[in-house]
Amino acid sequence: MLFSIITATYNSAATIRQTLASVQAQTYPHIEHWVMDGGSTDDTLSIVQHEFPHVHIVQEQDKGFYDAINKGIQRATGDVICILNSDDFYAHPCVLEQIAHQFQQSQADAVYGDLLYVAFNNTQQIVRKWISGNYRRTSFLYGWMPPHPSFFVHRRCYEQWGGFRLELGSAADYELMLRFLYKHEANVVYLPEVCVHMRTGGMSNSSWKNRLLANQNDRKAWKVNDLTPYWFTLYLKPLRKIKQFILH
Repeated sequence: MLFSIITATYNSAATIRQTLASVQAQTYPHIEHWVMDGGSTDDTLSIVQHEFPHVHIVQEQDKGFYDAINKGIQRATGDVICILNSDDFYAHPCVLEQIAHQFQQSQADAVYGDLLYVAFNNTQQIVRKWISGNYRRTSFLYGWMPPHPSFFVHRRCYEQWGGFRLELGSAADYELMLRFLYKHEANVVYLPEVCVHMRTGGMSNSSWKNRLLANQNDRKAWKVNDLTPYWFTLYLKPLRKIKQFILH
């Protein structure tokens, strides 16, 4: 089972080395890694080319993060698609080995795990702990979603149901998981293990304005799929994050 890891970059020199090193350290041997660069002007590409020569690099203009990821999915040849942001990194060297075991044991369409938010300049400092918990189809109605960097999906899902919808902005990952898991009822398995460390500073939570826009796009995610949430579903979604701060 080949894993295709896709990382979108744009002036990511400050963090890309740790991201790629965490992939290189994986004990699972069947990996290809694609870096989709949107035109970096810093040392991002130099770091990748000189220190990680096995990584496939594509440099071309894109329409943002999710467009770059879609382009990476189109180029990927693996059985499983993994999305690792350019400022995130795998929690330990056995992450992909554990994920592969889950796929092989269950024949699932997707596997998801947990995630730690860490301080941007001090990755030893835990800010939030996202424990996903077991999935039930009604979970989305109560504001649930798994963390997208810890969401590993068989490529057949993208082939059957499509990629990220760019018009959904920062909610594109939520919409894709809603479409795959809730609408199409993909077979999914939960691995109760922290898979990824994510630096704080994501675009949807960087301001109240962005959080409001994200909530509006969350609503669109249901609408574009001809689905109807409960009246409280999208109020619960941001409120669930409070528990993540308490857990850490």
